[in-house]
Amino acid sequence: MINVHFFPSRRIAWYMAKMFLLRSLAVLAALVVILMTLDLLGESGKILRVPGNGDAELWRYASLRVPQLIARFLPFAVLLGTLITLATLNQNSEVVSMKAAGISAHQIIAPLILASLGVAALSFVFNERIVTRATDTLSAWEKVEYGPVPKDTGITPNVWVRFGDDLILAREVKGKGAATRLANVTIYDRKWETLQAIVNARSARPDGDGWRLEQVERFDVAAGTVGRYREFAYGKGLSPVQFTLADVDPDQENVATLRTAIDQLRVAGRPTSELETGLWHKFSGPLSAVLMPLLAAVAAFGLARSGQLFVRAVIGMALGFAYFVADNFALAMGNLGAYPPLLAAWAPFALFLLIGETVLIRTEE
Repeated sequence: MINVHFFPSRRIAWYMAKMFLLRSLAVLAALVVILMTLDLLGESGKILRVPGNGDAELWRYASLRVPQLIARFLPFAVLLGTLITLATLNQNSEVVSMKAAGISAHQIIAPLILASLGVAALSFVFNERIVTRATDTLSAWEKVEYGPVPKDTGITPNVWVRFGDDLILAREVKGKGAATRLANVTIYDRKWETLQAIVNARSARPDGDGWRLEQVERFDVAAGTVGRYREFAYGKGLSPVQFTLADVDPDQENVATLRTAIDQLRVAGRPTSELETGLWHKFSGPLSAVLMPLLAAVAAFGLARSGQLFVRAVIGMALGFAYFVADNFALAMGNLGAYPPLLAAWAPFALFLLIGETVLIRTEE
Protein backbone atom coordinates (compact mmCIF):
# COMPACT_ATOMS: atom_id res chain seq x y z
CA MET A 1 0.00 0.00 0.00
CA ILE A 2 1.32 3.42 -0.93
CA ASN A 3 2.08 5.88 1.89
CA VAL A 4 0.00 8.99 1.16
CA HIS A 5 1.56 11.17 3.86
CA PHE A 6 4.05 13.83 2.85
CA PHE A 7 6.54 12.71 5.53
CA PRO A 8 7.52 9.15 6.41
CA SER A 9 7.01 7.96 9.96
CA ARG A 10 8.10 10.25 12.79
CA ARG A 11 10.93 7.90 13.77
CA ILE A 12 12.33 7.70 10.24
CA ALA A 13 12.00 11.46 9.74
CA TRP A 14 13.83 12.22 13.00
CA TYR A 15 16.51 9.62 12.21
CA MET A 16 17.23 11.12 8.78
CA ALA A 17 17.07 14.75 9.92
CA LYS A 18 19.44 14.05 12.83
CA MET A 19 21.90 12.25 10.56
CA PHE A 20 21.74 15.08 8.02
CA LEU A 21 22.24 17.87 10.58
CA LEU A 22 25.15 16.16 12.36
CA ARG A 23 27.01 15.50 9.14
CA SER A 24 26.39 18.99 7.81
CA LEU A 25 27.66 20.57 11.04
CA ALA A 26 30.72 18.30 11.01
CA VAL A 27 31.53 19.29 7.43
CA LEU A 28 31.00 22.97 8.24
CA ALA A 29 33.29 22.78 11.27
CA ALA A 30 36.00 21.08 9.21
CA LEU A 31 35.72 23.64 6.41
CA VAL A 32 35.85 26.60 8.81
CA VAL A 33 38.88 25.24 10.68
CA ILE A 34 40.82 24.56 7.49
CA LEU A 35 39.92 27.84 5.80
CA MET A 36 40.53 29.88 8.96
CA THR A 37 43.96 28.31 9.32
CA LEU A 38 44.86 29.13 5.73
CA ASP A 39 43.49 32.66 6.12
CA LEU A 40 45.54 33.26 9.25
CA LEU A 41 48.68 32.08 7.48
CA GLY A 42 48.14 34.82 4.91
CA GLU A 43 47.06 37.62 7.26
CA SER A 44 49.06 36.98 10.43
CA GLY A 45 52.14 38.66 8.99
CA LYS A 46 50.18 41.84 8.25
CA ILE A 47 48.58 41.83 11.71
CA LEU A 48 51.80 41.21 13.66
CA ARG A 49 53.68 43.77 11.58
CA VAL A 50 51.84 46.55 13.42
CA PRO A 51 53.66 47.55 16.64
CA GLY A 52 51.76 46.40 19.71
CA ASN A 53 49.79 43.65 17.97
CA GLY A 54 50.10 40.13 19.32
CA ASP A 55 48.12 36.97 20.03
CA ALA A 56 45.09 38.96 21.17
CA GLU A 57 44.83 40.65 17.76
CA LEU A 58 45.14 37.29 15.98
CA TRP A 59 42.27 35.93 18.07
CA ARG A 60 40.29 39.10 17.37
CA TYR A 61 40.81 38.66 13.64
CA ALA A 62 39.72 35.03 13.88
CA SER A 63 36.58 35.97 15.85
CA LEU A 64 35.61 38.48 13.14
CA ARG A 65 36.49 36.24 10.20
CA VAL A 66 34.85 33.01 11.39
CA PRO A 67 31.24 34.38 11.10
CA GLN A 68 31.97 35.36 7.48
CA LEU A 69 33.31 31.89 6.71
CA ILE A 70 30.30 30.23 8.34
CA ALA A 71 27.86 32.37 6.35
CA ARG A 72 29.70 31.81 3.07
CA PHE A 73 30.29 28.07 3.31
CA LEU A 74 27.15 26.92 5.12
CA PRO A 75 25.38 26.00 1.84
CA PHE A 76 28.49 24.04 0.75
CA ALA A 77 28.42 22.19 4.07
CA VAL A 78 24.72 21.39 3.65
CA LEU A 79 25.41 20.06 0.15
CA LEU A 80 28.24 17.80 1.29
CA GLY A 81 26.32 16.76 4.41
CA THR A 82 23.36 15.75 2.25
CA LEU A 83 25.56 13.76 -0.11
CA ILE A 84 27.22 11.91 2.77
CA THR A 85 23.85 11.19 4.39
CA LEU A 86 22.13 9.92 1.26
CA ALA A 87 25.14 7.95 0.04
CA THR A 88 25.37 6.24 3.44
CA LEU A 89 21.65 5.39 3.43
CA ASN A 90 21.94 4.04 -0.10
CA GLN A 91 25.08 2.05 0.66
CA ASN A 92 23.38 0.40 3.65
CA SER A 93 20.28 -0.39 1.55
CA GLU A 94 18.13 1.74 3.84
CA VAL A 95 16.71 3.65 0.86
CA VAL A 96 15.67 0.33 -0.71
CA SER A 97 13.97 -0.66 2.54
CA MET A 98 12.06 2.64 2.70
CA LYS A 99 10.94 2.33 -0.92
CA ALA A 100 9.85 -1.25 -0.30
CA ALA A 101 7.69 0.09 2.54
CA GLY A 102 5.90 2.35 0.06
CA ILE A 103 7.78 5.57 0.87
CA SER A 104 8.24 7.74 -2.23
CA ALA A 105 11.35 9.68 -3.22
CA HIS A 106 9.84 12.98 -2.11
CA GLN A 107 8.89 11.50 1.26
CA ILE A 108 12.47 10.29 1.73
CA ILE A 109 13.85 13.76 0.97
CA ALA A 110 11.15 15.64 2.95
CA PRO A 111 12.84 15.37 6.41
CA LEU A 112 16.07 16.76 4.96
CA ILE A 113 14.25 19.67 3.32
CA LEU A 114 12.41 20.46 6.56
CA ALA A 115 15.71 20.39 8.49
CA SER A 116 17.36 22.59 5.86
CA LEU A 117 14.51 25.10 6.25
CA GLY A 118 15.47 25.37 9.91
CA VAL A 119 19.11 25.79 8.89
CA ALA A 120 18.11 28.56 6.45
CA ALA A 121 16.13 30.39 9.17
CA LEU A 122 19.05 30.19 11.60
CA SER A 123 21.41 31.32 8.84
CA PHE A 124 19.27 34.39 8.14
CA VAL A 125 19.19 35.39 11.82
CA PHE A 126 22.92 34.69 12.16
CA ASN A 127 23.68 36.90 9.14
CA GLU A 128 21.49 39.73 10.41
CA ARG A 129 22.69 39.76 14.01
CA ILE A 130 26.33 38.68 13.80
CA VAL A 131 27.79 38.57 10.28
CA THR A 132 26.86 42.15 9.35
CA ARG A 133 28.44 43.54 12.53
CA ALA A 134 31.56 41.39 12.16
CA THR A 135 31.95 42.45 8.52
CA ASP A 136 31.58 46.13 9.40
CA THR A 137 34.14 45.90 12.22
CA LEU A 138 36.62 43.87 10.18
CA SER A 139 36.30 46.21 7.19
CA ALA A 140 37.09 49.23 9.38
CA TRP A 141 40.08 47.41 10.88
CA GLU A 142 41.40 46.40 7.45
CA LYS A 143 41.20 49.99 6.22
CA VAL A 144 43.75 51.03 8.85
CA GLU A 145 45.87 47.93 8.04
CA TYR A 146 45.13 46.27 11.39
CA GLY A 147 46.30 49.26 13.40
CA PRO A 148 44.32 51.15 16.05
CA VAL A 149 40.89 52.05 14.70
CA PRO A 150 40.15 55.74 15.32
CA LYS A 151 37.00 56.58 17.22
CA ASP A 152 33.97 57.38 15.13
CA THR A 153 33.84 61.17 14.91
CA GLY A 154 30.80 61.19 12.65
CA ILE A 155 32.94 62.53 9.78
CA THR A 156 33.07 60.66 6.46
CA PRO A 157 36.17 61.50 4.41
CA ASN A 158 36.57 61.85 0.63
CA VAL A 159 33.01 61.42 -0.65
CA TRP A 160 32.50 61.59 -4.43
CA VAL A 161 29.07 62.47 -5.84
CA ARG A 162 27.91 62.92 -9.41
CA PHE A 163 25.32 65.65 -10.02
CA GLY A 164 24.27 65.83 -13.64
CA ASP A 165 27.51 66.20 -15.60
CA ASP A 166 29.33 67.64 -12.59
CA LEU A 167 31.62 65.71 -10.25
CA ILE A 168 31.79 66.79 -6.59
CA LEU A 169 34.44 65.84 -4.04
CA ALA A 170 33.72 66.58 -0.38
CA ARG A 171 36.78 65.81 1.70
CA GLU A 172 34.76 65.87 4.92
CA VAL A 173 31.05 65.16 5.40
CA LYS A 174 29.28 65.30 8.76
CA GLY A 175 25.71 65.53 9.96
CA LYS A 176 22.51 64.40 8.26
CA GLY A 177 19.62 66.04 6.49
CA ALA A 178 19.44 69.81 6.87
CA ALA A 179 22.34 69.62 9.35
CA THR A 180 24.73 68.17 6.75
CA ARG A 181 27.97 70.11 6.46
CA LEU A 182 30.66 69.72 3.82
CA ALA A 183 34.25 70.88 4.18
CA ASN A 184 36.96 71.42 1.55
CA VAL A 185 34.69 70.92 -1.43
CA THR A 186 35.87 70.70 -5.05
CA ILE A 187 33.35 70.86 -7.89
CA TYR A 188 34.31 69.90 -11.44
CA ASP A 189 31.79 71.86 -13.49
CA ARG A 190 31.33 69.96 -16.75
CA LYS A 191 29.10 70.23 -19.79
CA TRP A 192 28.84 67.24 -22.11
CA GLU A 193 31.94 65.70 -20.52
CA THR A 194 33.92 68.92 -21.14
CA LEU A 195 35.40 70.68 -18.12
CA GLN A 196 34.09 74.24 -17.84
CA ALA A 197 35.34 75.31 -14.42
CA ILE A 198 36.84 74.08 -11.16
CA VAL A 199 35.18 75.40 -8.01
CA ASN A 200 36.85 75.13 -4.59
CA ALA A 201 34.93 76.01 -1.43
CA ARG A 202 35.98 76.01 2.20
CA SER A 203 32.56 74.72 3.31
CA ALA A 204 29.02 74.08 2.09
CA ARG A 205 25.61 73.72 3.73
CA PRO A 206 22.06 73.03 2.49
CA ASP A 207 20.11 76.14 1.53
CA GLY A 208 16.54 75.48 0.48
CA ASP A 209 16.64 72.89 -2.31
CA GLY A 210 20.26 73.78 -3.15
CA TRP A 211 23.58 74.49 -1.44
CA ARG A 212 25.32 77.58 -0.14
CA LEU A 213 29.08 77.47 -0.75
CA GLU A 214 31.31 79.66 1.40
CA GLN A 215 34.77 81.17 0.68
CA VAL A 216 34.67 80.11 -2.94
CA GLU A 217 37.38 80.20 -5.59
CA ARG A 218 36.26 79.49 -9.17
CA PHE A 219 38.70 78.84 -12.00
CA ASP A 220 37.23 79.35 -15.49
CA VAL A 221 39.01 76.88 -17.79
CA ALA A 222 38.16 78.60 -21.08
CA ALA A 223 39.08 82.14 -19.95
CA GLY A 224 41.88 81.10 -17.63
CA THR A 225 40.64 83.47 -14.94
CA VAL A 226 40.03 83.03 -11.21
CA GLY A 227 37.06 84.49 -9.40
CA ARG A 228 36.66 84.65 -5.64
CA TYR A 229 33.32 84.86 -3.85
CA ARG A 230 32.27 85.00 -0.24
CA GLU A 231 29.18 82.90 -0.96
CA PHE A 232 28.04 81.00 -4.01
CA ALA A 233 24.72 79.22 -4.73
CA TYR A 234 24.97 75.81 -6.33
CA GLY A 235 23.28 72.45 -6.80
CA LYS A 236 19.55 73.07 -6.99
CA GLY A 237 17.97 69.65 -6.43
CA LEU A 238 21.12 68.08 -4.95
CA SER A 239 20.02 66.15 -1.84
CA PRO A 240 22.20 65.86 1.29
CA VAL A 241 21.42 62.13 1.24
CA GLN A 242 23.73 61.77 -1.75
CA PHE A 243 26.66 62.66 0.51
CA THR A 244 25.65 60.92 3.72
CA LEU A 245 24.77 57.62 1.98
CA ALA A 246 27.54 57.66 -0.58
CA ASP A 247 29.09 54.38 0.60
CA VAL A 248 26.58 51.71 1.62
CA ASP A 249 27.73 48.08 1.64
CA PRO A 250 24.90 45.49 1.69
CA ASP A 251 27.14 43.01 3.51
CA GLN A 252 27.54 45.44 6.42
CA GLU A 253 23.88 46.40 6.85
CA ASN A 254 20.90 44.45 8.13
CA VAL A 255 17.66 44.28 6.16
CA ALA A 256 15.89 47.17 7.92
CA THR A 257 18.85 49.56 7.62
CA LEU A 258 19.53 48.58 4.01
CA ARG A 259 15.89 49.06 3.02
CA THR A 260 15.88 52.54 4.58
CA ALA A 261 19.09 53.46 2.74
CA ILE A 262 17.62 52.26 -0.56
CA ASP A 263 14.47 54.36 -0.06
CA GLN A 264 16.50 57.46 0.75
CA LEU A 265 18.85 56.97 -2.20
CA ARG A 266 15.92 56.39 -4.54
CA VAL A 267 14.33 59.67 -3.42
CA ALA A 268 17.66 61.39 -4.03
CA GLY A 269 17.83 59.99 -7.56
CA ARG A 270 20.81 57.74 -6.87
CA PRO A 271 21.13 54.30 -8.54
CA THR A 272 20.10 51.53 -6.16
CA SER A 273 20.22 48.36 -8.30
CA GLU A 274 23.32 46.98 -6.54
CA LEU A 275 21.83 47.56 -3.10
CA GLU A 276 18.46 46.10 -4.12
CA THR A 277 20.22 43.00 -5.44
CA GLY A 278 22.04 42.67 -2.13
CA LEU A 279 18.77 43.13 -0.23
CA TRP A 280 16.98 40.34 -2.11
CA HIS A 281 20.01 38.08 -1.81
CA LYS A 282 19.82 38.36 1.97
CA PHE A 283 16.70 36.20 1.62
CA SER A 284 17.62 33.97 -1.33
CA GLY A 285 21.14 33.28 -0.03
CA PRO A 286 20.13 31.46 3.19
CA LEU A 287 17.34 29.66 1.31
CA SER A 288 19.95 28.07 -0.95
CA ALA A 289 20.39 25.53 1.88
CA VAL A 290 16.90 24.23 1.04
CA LEU A 291 17.98 23.44 -2.53
CA MET A 292 20.93 21.28 -1.50
CA PRO A 293 18.96 18.16 -0.43
CA LEU A 294 17.01 18.33 -3.67
CA LEU A 295 20.11 18.70 -5.86
CA ALA A 296 22.01 16.00 -3.95
CA ALA A 297 19.07 13.56 -3.98
CA VAL A 298 20.46 11.90 -7.10
CA ALA A 299 22.91 10.10 -4.79
CA ALA A 300 20.07 8.40 -2.91
CA PHE A 301 18.32 6.59 -5.73
CA GLY A 302 19.86 3.87 -7.79
CA LEU A 303 21.18 0.57 -6.56
CA ALA A 304 24.47 0.82 -4.70
CA ARG A 305 25.54 -2.56 -6.06
CA SER A 306 25.35 -1.20 -9.61
CA GLY A 307 28.69 0.53 -9.02
CA GLN A 308 27.31 3.97 -9.89
CA LEU A 309 26.93 5.37 -6.38
CA PHE A 310 30.14 7.38 -6.68
CA VAL A 311 29.09 8.72 -10.08
CA ARG A 312 25.74 9.75 -8.68
CA ALA A 313 27.43 11.52 -5.77
CA VAL A 314 29.66 13.39 -8.21
CA ILE A 315 26.59 14.40 -10.24
CA GLY A 316 24.90 15.73 -7.09
CA MET A 317 28.03 17.68 -6.15
CA ALA A 318 28.28 19.08 -9.68
CA LEU A 319 24.66 20.27 -9.57
CA GLY A 320 25.28 21.98 -6.22
CA PHE A 321 28.41 23.75 -7.37
CA ALA A 322 26.73 24.73 -10.65
CA TYR A 323 24.12 26.54 -8.56
CA PHE A 324 26.78 28.54 -6.72
CA VAL A 325 28.42 29.50 -10.03
CA ALA A 326 25.08 30.61 -11.49
CA ASP A 327 24.21 32.51 -8.30
CA ASN A 328 27.51 34.44 -8.28
CA PHE A 329 27.17 35.20 -12.00
CA ALA A 330 23.62 36.50 -11.56
CA LEU A 331 24.72 38.66 -8.60
CA ALA A 332 27.53 40.16 -10.69
CA MET A 333 25.07 40.94 -13.49
CA GLY A 334 22.66 42.48 -10.98
CA ASN A 335 25.40 44.66 -9.49
CA LEU A 336 26.29 45.87 -12.98
CA GLY A 337 22.65 46.65 -13.73
CA ALA A 338 22.43 44.06 -16.53
CA TYR A 339 19.80 42.04 -14.62
CA PRO A 340 16.89 43.44 -12.57
CA PRO A 341 17.62 43.01 -8.84
CA LEU A 342 14.74 40.58 -8.25
CA LEU A 343 15.79 38.42 -11.20
CA ALA A 344 19.47 38.46 -10.20
CA ALA A 345 18.70 37.25 -6.67
CA TRP A 346 15.96 34.69 -7.33
CA ALA A 347 16.42 33.36 -10.89
CA PRO A 348 19.20 30.86 -10.00
CA PHE A 349 17.13 29.58 -7.05
CA ALA A 350 14.03 29.06 -9.21
CA LEU A 351 16.03 27.50 -12.06
CA PHE A 352 17.83 24.95 -9.89
CA LEU A 353 14.64 24.18 -7.97
CA LEU A 354 13.14 23.04 -11.28
CA ILE A 355 16.34 21.20 -12.22
CA GLY A 356 16.41 19.41 -8.87
CA GLU A 357 12.78 18.33 -9.18
CA THR A 358 13.37 17.10 -12.72
CA VAL A 359 16.45 15.11 -11.76
CA LEU A 360 14.70 13.63 -8.71
CA ILE A 361 11.74 12.43 -10.75
CA ARG A 362 13.78 11.06 -13.67
CA THR A 363 16.45 9.29 -11.60
CA GLU A 364 14.06 7.53 -9.21
CA GLU A 365 14.10 3.84 -9.92
